[in-house]
Amino acid sequence: MGTFRALRIDKADGGQSVSTVDFDEADLMDGDIVVRVSHSTVNYKDGLAITGKSPVVRRFPMIPGIDFAGKVVSSTNPDFSEGDQVVLNGWGVGEGHLGGYAELARVKGDWLVPLPEGLDAAESMAIGTAGYTAMLCVMALERHGVTPARGPVLVTGAAGGVGSVAVALLAKLGHEVVASTGRAEEADYLKGLGASSIIPREELAAPGKPLQKERFAGVVDSVGSVPLANALAQTMAGGAVAACGLAAGMDLPTSVAPFILRGVSLLGINSVTVPKPIRIEAWGRLAKDLDRDKLRSMTKTIGFDEIVPTAEAILEGKVRGRVVVEI
Repeated sequence: MGTFRALRIDKADGGQSVSTVDFDEADLMDGDIVVRVSHSTVNYKDGLAITGKSPVVRRFPMIPGIDFAGKVVSSTNPDFSEGDQVVLNGWGVGEGHLGGYAELARVKGDWLVPLPEGLDAAESMAIGTAGYTAMLCVMALERHGVTPARGPVLVTGAAGGVGSVAVALLAKLGHEVVASTGRAEEADYLKGLGASSIIPREELAAPGKPLQKERFAGVVDSVGSVPLANALAQTMAGGAVAACGLAAGMDLPTSVAPFILRGVSLLGINSVTVPKPIRIEAWGRLAKDLDRDKLRSMTKTIGFDEIVPTAEAILEGKVRGRVVVEI
């Protein structure tokens, strides 16, 4: 291809800048597969990278975009051939390795997952890292024995990307879903995804007692900090909380009480370096267990030139659900 369009982050003494450039294929980083990218998405971490509000980017210049879908152009990896449809998320792409906001990407084949049967490239990015992370949370709760019969499941940050997919997944699997959001106007949206009830973010936002009334058999938390501490304090005996985000902060002001007096488990969800068999399982489950109509209802599609303003908006809490970028 020679040169191709890419979004590039540069850094100088005055801070970082973002621009659309013609990028030379020869300057792509090492890898055994070249992918022609058709779609990407805007996740919360992409917002942090593009705005520079958190030190997500570890080298400059950087092409951001922590996930993408596309078609293999060339491969020296035995697991993939020219023309294969693939999905990538994690592995430091868009942070330390040139990412998905570009027409071409060169990556390691071990980072790729075949596009699951039943999903097209646009749908896979409607799911994206956020939806994939939600599936990892659901799988972790299932492994811990959280079933619909045990009681309601709380989803925090429910109108965001992880939360929206988590609500839809849990509802389809038969769970009673309680959705927590700071945006009261999104109540109908969340009920349309399958939430049984909505609670305002304020119920979890103020510091509370280490042990509170038992309300939830399980929790999917993408918020962290005080809301996570309160969710732990309200989890039923033997229940579990899958924690995957830090929108409210990286701190966790809690005590050992929920863990040693109620046997609550805190399950950390790392979506970046998950072993390939689990990745394939998660994407297969998403293809099977996520309602496509609900996925469409939570998804907005944007063009390449809208990436930067959308990244800014996602940090301001102004983005609902999922955003697909047509590269």
